[in-house]
Amino acid sequence: MPTSAHGNNPQLGFTLIELLVVVAIIAFATAGVSFALRDTADTQLEREAQRLSALFETARVQSRTSGLAVRWHPVEGGFRFDGLPPDTLPTNWLSAETTVRGTVTVVLGPEPIIPPQAVVLSSSAAPDRSLRIATDGLRPFAVSAEGP
Repeated sequence: MPTSAHGNNPQLGFTLIELLVVVAIIAFATAGVSFALRDTADTQLEREAQRLSALFETARVQSRTSGLAVRWHPVEGGFRFDGLPPDTLPTNWLSAETTVRGTVTVVLGPEPIIPPQAVVLSSSAAPDRSLRIATDGLRPFAVSAEGP
């Protein structure tokens, strides 16, 4: 009569191959997650550009609603929307490395058609890459890669 809880089965564990396969699967999953979660300078700059584009459109709508001109310009450590009540929109960058190339002022209304305008963002963390946020005056602001 068997006295073991496993009965008469002589195989009582995992083989070395089975353990190695499980460890390899865990390693690949961990590597995939770590690469997916890594926030590179390129993605930070892309996020800044998309955010600024959305802020421009928000300020443009508020300008048309109020009938008052709104002007955007960069300042030390961030940017400012003149013509809006204080604390209406954010005034700082998400990353301290973000900079605006050149001296630029963007006029956001109140007319439905505004002049063509563009802002070029760059990052000290990725100096070889810059993004352009631009409008032709009719369409919304869009983000594109800045040419060489």
